[in-house]
Amino acid sequence: MKSPLAPGIQAVTSLSRDSWYRGFILFLTFLFYTAYHLSRKPISIVKSELHKNCSTVIRPVDLNITDNDTWCDWVPFDQDNYQTLFGVLDNSFLVAYAIGMFFSGIFGERLPLRYYLSVGMLLSGVFTCLFGLGYYWEIHSLWYYAFIQVMNGLMQTTGWPAVVACIGNWFGKGKRGFIMGVWNSHTSVGNILGSLIAGVFVSSAWGMSFIVPGIIIASTGILCFFFLVEKPEDVNCTPPQYHSVQEINETEPLLPNGNQSINRSISTETPAIVEDHSKAISFCGALRIPGVVEFSLCLMFAKLVSYTFLYWLPLYISNVAHFKAKEAGDMSTLFDVGGIVGGIMAGLVSDFTGGRASTCYVMLIAAAPMLFLYNYIGQQSLGITIGMLLVCGALVNGPYALITTAVSADLGTHESLRGNSRALSTVSAIIDGTGSIGAALGPLLAGVISPTGWHNVFYMLIAADVLACLLLSRLVYKEIKGWCGPRLRGFKEV
Repeated sequence: MKSPLAPGIQAVTSLSRDSWYRGFILFLTFLFYTAYHLSRKPISIVKSELHKNCSTVIRPVDLNITDNDTWCDWVPFDQDNYQTLFGVLDNSFLVAYAIGMFFSGIFGERLPLRYYLSVGMLLSGVFTCLFGLGYYWEIHSLWYYAFIQVMNGLMQTTGWPAVVACIGNWFGKGKRGFIMGVWNSHTSVGNILGSLIAGVFVSSAWGMSFIVPGIIIASTGILCFFFLVEKPEDVNCTPPQYHSVQEINETEPLLPNGNQSINRSISTETPAIVEDHSKAISFCGALRIPGVVEFSLCLMFAKLVSYTFLYWLPLYISNVAHFKAKEAGDMSTLFDVGGIVGGIMAGLVSDFTGGRASTCYVMLIAAAPMLFLYNYIGQQSLGITIGMLLVCGALVNGPYALITTAVSADLGTHESLRGNSRALSTVSAIIDGTGSIGAALGPLLAGVISPTGWHNVFYMLIAADVLACLLLSRLVYKEIKGWCGPRLRGFKEV
């Protein structure tokens, strides 16, 4: 009697060739953007080492100094305006990233994604390493570090539009929220790994906190060059179906087609399909896609909150809870753990309800009081700190993750494009580029406001959350109207 195949082998052989390639691309792009975020995180961990309370540090016997308060700080961050100088470093990166992002999507649509990503990761690795080498070369010029941050910010813009475009090429709309919610955990995984790696070296030789992540992202760039497949057609796989004929003709609650009649009657005529699907969309053409402007502006304020936590949370924990640099960095990773859960939950709920805007709206509304509570009671005990960081991370990063992934892909393959999926890179660049303006403003405002008290920083974050909600109001109304419309028509017929 012939024995059956082992269960594991049965599972492997049941997967089609297309499924294997899709899984491989999902894993590769996850790895690539994990490396991007991993290389951004060290600066937030190293801040508390560049300027710390030197009175608590044991001074070497042979060191002859006169200033007991700043002898262990790294010049030029030994001054009273060190928070402002940290703000300069943050915004050198973030402003360059925000400006470069608007152009990156245009390049991403016109250049081979494999080459574009590979070069971007290699150069980002070089500049990340150069920041860390400043420790070994004993460079104390603010402008050196600011210039490195600017160049690294520009190189990092190669990542997001390219990986979203690649994922959009391989995956259709079905279960997109859940798949991209899981996939988008690369942001939090990268932040966690970046914190842990930087934390290993921060107290002994902070330069290695940058050099090791720089080597990692450069290595993934080489991996990208040898293994990335941009489109299913390149390896004779079946391309995804973005919209069925019914979907194209019907109105969707999130992204209504302005050409439909007022009574929402469904047209039986199949729209003409554009012959040339390879033509890249213009910047203004991408802005005219319904929902792009609202979600872009919403992301600006959502990302303001998220990136303020990304860059300032370890320093806040160190100052308020009096943790050491490594301990504060490790504790800050809980915010990103919550972000993983929040991104997946946002994707699941939005897939089930069909309401991308409503899901974001509810999470942003819930985030505001949680930020208020974390500010006032978050440091009372270790258990409260852990719980509040997890909840705040989920509510803050959930909408951010949903907008930058599933929503961007939805809009980049919107039915008004008539099958032209090459808008993905430009749309994702517009949305993330606008969001990056908020990402630049948040840490800058935190640096300016924090000397007046951390409470004021949290009030600023709460106000940003409320504004993000207001910007989605029109889309939320349309989604609710879309859900209630069939019921209302049923009551009228009865």
